Amino acid sequence: MAKSPEEMAAAMVANMKGQTGRTLAQWMELAKSSGESKHGQIVKHLKTEHGLGHGYANLVAAKTLEGPGGAKSGDDLVGAQYAGKKEGLRPIYDAVIAAVGKLGKDVEVSPKKTYVSLRRSKQFALVQPSTATRVDIGLCLKGDAPTDRLEDAGSWNGMVSHRVRVTDAMQVDAELKRWLKEAYGRA
Repeated sequence: MAKSPEEMAAAMVANMKGQTGRTLAQWMELAKSSGESKHGQIVKHLKTEHGLGHGYANLVAAKTLEGPGGAKSGDDLVGAQYAGKKEGLRPIYDAVIAAVGKLGKDVEVSPKKTYVSLRRSKQFALVQPSTATRVDIGLCLKGDAPTDRLEDAGSWNGMVSHRVRVTDAMQVDAELKRWLKEAYGRA
């Protein structure tokens, strides 16, 4: 059975001292003292200045930026996505999350800065408030023919094969739920 991202990170932390010569806390101190404040900058610094491998540098950067003044929590990220002009779109997001919550206990809701990834063993869908009036639901349904409603994702997002444009929570209907279930089943 595949390990979850949390289990993989825990294993990396447990092996860090033996693999890199320093503990996570020691690497985090080095990262903080670098003066870098962005994830990519910290990763680059740790790799170029200290020879740390990419996986460990990525983990150290993420852990360094967590907490007060650091990375936002999932709830903060979702709140920021649906703030201001996009506030009225939140019921659409809530309806999608309620629907995928019924697919299985292994659904992982993983908020990012501009979208929310829906994962199982791999990503099967994403939810993105694309405009002030529309949420786009990306689905991994490779091989399925597009329809009027289930469009080819094209250049919109390379992480999914199809997109459904949703402007009202009522559009999170049986058809969209069926597509979500199909994508979930393939993940």
